[in-house]
Amino acid sequence: MKRDALVIKDRDNIATAITDIQAGADAVVGIGEDAVTVRVSENIALGHKFAVTDIEVGADVFKYNCVIGRATRDIKKGEHAHVHNMESLRGRGDL
Repeated sequence: MKRDALVIKDRDNIATAITDIQAGADAVVGIGEDAVTVRVSENIALGHKFAVTDIEVGADVFKYNCVIGRATRDIKKGEHAHVHNMESLRGRGDL
């Protein structure tokens, strides 16, 4: 089955695009041998992330089964997850 994005671990709440995905498209997200479909609400460029579940403001953002950031506002399923709606918690030195 063709995949548009990948999730590394079941706990991850974001996927990484492995191709450019157009707004409104149903992206096939591979999770191991399984796949789910997520309708993306914005253009997602290759290598960028989008939410596979709703993520509430203040919630941890998981990739690779690790916390990589915190939502600075609600991030809806299918929405681009990037610096405009999350902050990094890695390598900051102030936490």
